This record gives sequence, C-alpha cells and structure tokens, in this order.
Amino acid sequence: MTEPSGSKNPKRPVVVPAVALVAVTALGITALLGGFAEVPDPAPPQYGEGAVLDQGQFSTQFVTAKVTTQKATADWDTDKRFVELVFKVTNQGKATAMVGLPPDKPERAAALTSFAGSLVKVTPQVQVKGVPTVYSLSKNAKSGQLQPGVPTTVILRYDLDKGATPPKKMTLDVGGFVYEGGFNDPSFHWSMESEEEDDVQQAVVKAQVTLPVHDAETA
Repeated sequence: MTEPSGSKNPKRPVVVPAVALVAVTALGITALLGGFAEVPDPAPPQYGEGAVLDQGQFSTQFVTAKVTTQKATADWDTDKRFVELVFKVTNQGKATAMVGLPPDKPERAAALTSFAGSLVKVTPQVQVKGVPTVYSLSKNAKSGQLQPGVPTTVILRYDLDKGATPPKKMTLDVGGFVYEGGFNDPSFHWSMESEEEDDVQQAVVKAQVTLPVHDAETA
C-alpha cells in the first residue's frame, strides 16, 4: 500500500544517561566560574578571651592580655613596660612537660614539644627588647615546668622597647599535640600535630584566639 504523500517516519527518541547530563552541567558551571579552582582550606575556629581549648597534651584557658608597668627602684633606673599574655594550663599527660618558648618562625613550630611551642604565630609582632620570657607561676615561684594534672598559670611576657606602642589586640595561631609512636621508635610520646606542605612539615593551626590588650597595670 502506498504511503500518503508528505508523511514522514517518526523520529526515535534519543536517550541520554542522567549521569552524562549531570557531568555536562557540572562542566558548564565550572567553566562559568573560571575553571577548576583549588578550594581553600577552611579557617580555623575563632575564640576570644576566657576560652578553653583542648590541645591534646594541654587544656589551656586563654585568660587575658595586658600591659604591665614595673616602676624603677633606683634614681638611675627607668620604668619598664611589658605586654603579658596570661594562660591557665593543665598538663593532661602523665609526665612533666616544659613551658618552653614560642617559635621564632611559624615553620619551626612543628619540631617543638613544649607548651609555648604550640603558640605557632602571634600577631602583630610586638616591639621588644630581645626574646620574650615564658614561665609558669605556682605559689609566687617561677618555673619552666608543668606538672601533670595541676592547673598552672603561665605568663608570656614581652619586654617593650622604649616608646613602643602596645597593640590593641593580639591574635594567636594555636597548634595541638598528638600522642603517637616515633618513626623508628616503638615508644609513644606527645608531638606537635603537623602536615606536609611544600615538602616541609608545618604545625596544624587548631584555633585562632584573639585577646584584647588591656590598659597598663603597675607591678
């Protein structure tokens, strides 16, 4: 039988897998956004004055930051001014820990094992004479140690240069510690949590703590 004039064979529907549609859509969106961009690491949690942070080996309260003035004791002497950061630190390990010093550069923090070593970066940099002083304070006696299970006041003190202006606030990038065995050592110990970046081990910043710097007190 002859087909009617002008008739056409119906076109078969083309089935496109849903996965392919999703892939094409994703590629289109990526192109609109400028290509495959590297997603930045999320910012560490933010804390303020009085916050308590579990650092693994230490439980640390960030008590306050303040300017302290020490009056001269002789006519030839001059008043001294300090910026002091005050912490309440509990050593959660089983052995005595050291107070230590903050790293002079953030990239050196990963190799440190002391409490102050976990203060990976302190900003802004304070105009100081020499390196800061760090000590624990128990019954008015200064020490460089933290005994297990004992909440202890720790002071990080910056000796201000003459005429230096203290900052209004200070931000601390704070690391943490993990209890693990050594590479060729079966014994376990506390070490700074770190990750490799550009073939260099860098301390992981677990939190940022911002402290207002309170007005001068006289010591």
